Amino acid sequence: MNKLIATLALALTATALVAQSGPLIQLDKQVHDYGTIAQGANGECAFTVTNTGDAPLIITNCKGSCGCTVPKCDTAPIAPGQKSTITVKYDTKRTGVINKSVTISSNAANEPEKVVRIKGMVEGQAPQGTAPVE
Repeated sequence: MNKLIATLALALTATALVAQSGPLIQLDKQVHDYGTIAQGANGECAFTVTNTGDAPLIITNCKGSCGCTVPKCDTAPIAPGQKSTITVKYDTKRTGVINKSVTISSNAANEPEKVVRIKGMVEGQAPQGTAPVE
C-alpha cells in the first residue's frame, strides 16, 4: 500500500513539473484602478508581462472589451526571464464607471488567454462659467 501511495505521489509530481514547462505568463497586476479621474484626463495605464517559463513567450493578440479600451502589445518573443509592457488607453471623454477588460492571447502554457481589467470612475466637468453647486 505504501508503494502505491509513493508511486501515485511521484506520478502527480512529475505531471505537475511537465505541465509547467514552456513559456509561462505572469503579470504585475490583474487590475488597474484609475480611482476617480477627470473627464479628458490621461487614460493610459500599463501592465508588465514577465516570462517565467523556459521557452520564448509570444503574445499574439491583445483585445479590449470595447472600442473605448485600446491595448497595445509587442508581438516580439519575450525570452525566459524577460519582460514586456502592454499599454492600455481608455477614452476618458466618456463619463461614468470604468469596468473594462483586455484579453491577452499568447503561447503561454499556464494561461494562453489571460484577462486583465481596468476600473475606476470618470467624473464630468462642470460647464465653463458656472459655479459649483454647494
